Amino acid sequence: MSNYGESDSEAVLMHTPVAQELAIDIIEGRWEIGRPVTLEEIQRRFSISRTVAREVARQLQSVGAVEVRKRLGIVSRPVSEWSALNTQVVNWKLHSNQRRSQLISLTELRLAVEPAAAAGAAAHAPMDVKAKVAVLAVEMRKTGEQGMLEQFHEYDIEFHSLLLKYSGNELFAALADVVSTILRGRVEIGMYPQQPEPEALDAHQEVADGVLKGDPAMAREGMRRIVDEVDEAVSQNI
Repeated sequence: MSNYGESDSEAVLMHTPVAQELAIDIIEGRWEIGRPVTLEEIQRRFSISRTVAREVARQLQSVGAVEVRKRLGIVSRPVSEWSALNTQVVNWKLHSNQRRSQLISLTELRLAVEPAAAAGAAAHAPMDVKAKVAVLAVEMRKTGEQGMLEQFHEYDIEFHSLLLKYSGNELFAALADVVSTILRGRVEIGMYPQQPEPEALDAHQEVADGVLKGDPAMAREGMRRIVDEVDEAVSQNI
C-alpha cells in the first residue's frame, strides 16, 4: 500500500503523484482496462481525503485515462485512447515500462517537427529571439564542457522551446511544452548523456548560427544533426 499521508498544506498538491501512480498502473496492466475503482478505494490505498481523490479522478478523466460512471466508479480506459500529446501523459509513459516505445515515438515526432521549426525560426523569429538562441548555444557549450549538467539541461530546454515557439507555425509552437517534457523526462529517467558530445554542441551552434544569420537551410541541417544524434542514443540505450 502506498501512503501519501496528507497535511492541510499539501492536500491541494497530493492528487498529482496519486494520479501518476494510478495512470502507470493502467499503462503497466495492474489496473485492468474497464475495471471500476471507487473513490473510497483510492482514499484507502493512498491515505487521502475524498476531496483529493476527486481531484485525482478529474485529472485522469481530463486526459481520457478513465471514465467516471455514476453508481459504478472510475473506469480505466485503453491507453491508445488517451490524449497522447498531453504533457502529463507523456511524462507518465516515460516513467512506466512503456518507456521504450514512448521514446521511439517522441523521437520520431522530433525528427519530423524540429528541423522544420528551426528553419522557420531562422526565417520568422524576431531579432531579440535570434540573439537569445545564439547566447543559449554559447552557454550550452560552456556549461556542457564544464560538466554543469543541471544548468546545461535548462539552457537546452529553453533553446528548443524558443525555436518551436518562434517558428512561425502555431502547431509547432503548441508542441513546445511537449518537447520540454521529453527533455526533462530523459534527464529524470537517466536517458540523457552525462557529458554532452562535442558533435551535439557543434550542432546546436550550427542551428544558432543559422537562426541568427536568417539561414533556414543551415538551421534545419543543424537541428537534423541534433535529433539524429538523439535517435541514435535512444536506439543504443533502450
